Amino acid sequence: MIGGTVLTNSNNETPIPNEDAPPKPNDQKDMSIVEKIQQLGQTNVPASNDSKIHCLTIIGQIEGHVALPPQNKTTKYEHLIPQLVAIEQNPKIEGLLIVLNTVGGDVEAGLAISEMIATLTKPTVSIVLGGGHSIGVPIAVSADFSFIAETATMTIHPIRLTGLVIGVPQTFEYLDKMQERVTRFVTKHSNITEERFKELMFTKGNLTRDIGSNVVGGDAVKYGLIDDVGGIGQALSKLQELIDERKEKSNKEENEF
Repeated sequence: MIGGTVLTNSNNETPIPNEDAPPKPNDQKDMSIVEKIQQLGQTNVPASNDSKIHCLTIIGQIEGHVALPPQNKTTKYEHLIPQLVAIEQNPKIEGLLIVLNTVGGDVEAGLAISEMIATLTKPTVSIVLGGGHSIGVPIAVSADFSFIAETATMTIHPIRLTGLVIGVPQTFEYLDKMQERVTRFVTKHSNITEERFKELMFTKGNLTRDIGSNVVGGDAVKYGLIDDVGGIGQALSKLQELIDERKEKSNKEENEF
């Protein structure tokens, strides 16, 4: 057949695929999934027949208003924000697991992501694997419950700017206000005190080429920054516990009416 989907040879043996034939629906579906992985790093949020828990990964450097060089491993905040909105709206998703291995990045983008996670009505659990540095700290504590791997680290340091800085008092006041925004958010969503957090932020000698502290695993829990030390198993177990508690509370409220 010339106009069909396959061609046959002269001996009527195995059909020869026709390269000009339109792709099958499955091929189009597979291609769309590949494109989504390339663009967003993952596929769509789970459908009704998939897991009721969605995993959101935040890795590399958090990219904000300025595009980073292509060789940088980045998490783009314009990709995360629509996903968080979809997670909140999707009734099939009952909980969110945030997996962090980030070096930090854009302060305002990180705070935007943190505020969105903190205001989700569905249970959320975060886990720091490898590292949750700089602006990754607010994201880690924004969840209802936070975990950190035993060997993972979190770097706490003052806010810094790259590029042109105007040497006037207003510039330093602006930096101070941005730093206060981060401090208020972290202390509000964790058990660490403001005094302790600032002490870690301005410690000298802990970091070789910077001011601040590198907090490892159990120390983050001891300071009240993270809730517990654990891995993926513990994080998923805790998230399921929070989901069950939410269901019980919802059922109880329905029965009262």
